[in-house]
Amino acid sequence: MTSRRRAATTTAALTCGAALLAGPACTAAAAAEDPDGGEGDLANKSAQQISDDALHQLVAAKSLRLRTQTSADPTKLDLTLDRAGNCTGAISKGALGRVELVKRGNQVWMKPDAAFWKSQLPGNEGNEAAAKYKNTFLHGTTKNAFLHNLSTACDLTAFQKTAVPPEEPPSGAPSPSVTATLTKGRPTTHEGTRVLPVVKKAQGAVQTLYVAIDGKHYPLKLTAEVDHQTGTILLSNYDTPVSTKTPAPGDTADISVLEERLRGSQSA
Repeated sequence: MTSRRRAATTTAALTCGAALLAGPACTAAAAAEDPDGGEGDLANKSAQQISDDALHQLVAAKSLRLRTQTSADPTKLDLTLDRAGNCTGAISKGALGRVELVKRGNQVWMKPDAAFWKSQLPGNEGNEAAAKYKNTFLHGTTKNAFLHNLSTACDLTAFQKTAVPPEEPPSGAPSPSVTATLTKGRPTTHEGTRVLPVVKKAQGAVQTLYVAIDGKHYPLKLTAEVDHQTGTILLSNYDTPVSTKTPAPGDTADISVLEERLRGSQSA
């Protein structure tokens, strides 16, 4: 199996890991050793019921913080986003660089680091641009193709839709595996919050959803393991508004400076 195929498989298992929340499965609950086994009011719920509740909390969120990473791809997201498509945070592509991202309405600002400029432009040209535009946000709108593609990650509504299974599978799609199992694990802690793991195993893939035990039963972490690759989604800051702060005009340059330099390097 090629590395590209492994990356695609792992990414699909991760981003479609919401199927763990909603997919048909055989459920099994472990017996508790004490009145609630440390599971709080989740103790008397099945794994399927817990994942259904977590799904409800996810799709009802007006905003949240999303962090993702996989072992098969260097891309990492750390974004706070809302249903209106506003966001703030960063996208990293490993050796290809990192950009800070701010989107408000159709206005988009991106601040590339030195590695980004050097990966986009050859030799001294990349070094020069990195120095000249250090700590500078490049600004434009979603009408710009580059910024449009970059800011698609800001779409919370699209992310939430991945958590909702279609009413009917696409034509020609295989039927859900009847051998899949959805089970409750032992309570643990994630970033200081008590969580209950819900584990799904099917066709060689293992997906684990960590659901908050106390208060609202938010899904806080999702991990996927398939073909010796791993992926993680972290969810937090539910319903915390996205910051309305945007970069000051003095800290910005028009996105055209990037496009002009890219065209120049291609024609050289």
